[in-house]
Amino acid sequence: MFDVGWSELLVVGVVALIVIPPKDLPGTFRTVGKAVGRLRQMASDFRGQFDDAMREAEIHEMKKSFSDMESAAKSATEGMNDPLATIRDDLTKTAEEQSGAKMLSENLSAIEADAKALEIEAAKPSPAPVEGSSAEGSPAKGNAA
Repeated sequence: MFDVGWSELLVVGVVALIVIPPKDLPGTFRTVGKAVGRLRQMASDFRGQFDDAMREAEIHEMKKSFSDMESAAKSATEGMNDPLATIRDDLTKTAEEQSGAKMLSENLSAIEADAKALEIEAAKPSPAPVEGSSAEGSPAKGNAA
């Protein structure tokens, strides 16, 4: 991490012997060891938090890509018709057409029957008017005789 080699450590040790008296060296080494341990612990915690954040970001990214794929799949399947629904719709339409044709056939039969009745009525000879029964001349002729 800091790229400190053996030669640098030897120089630091010699300077420490000159600056720090020998009787205080064990306490100093203990203090330096604890400080280095705390630094390593903090670096480890930081690395753990960073890794967690990266995993969380990757998970979020994976969730997003999964939801994108899911929405693409749904939109692709929405375009496809449900075969059972198509068959049901076709059967319903055919039944409606047949019932409509049946109603038309019944109406046509009724119209034809009415037309035949009118033809028969029109073909019947109309009764000839009786001479004495005409509405305009009957009172006048009865008074003159």
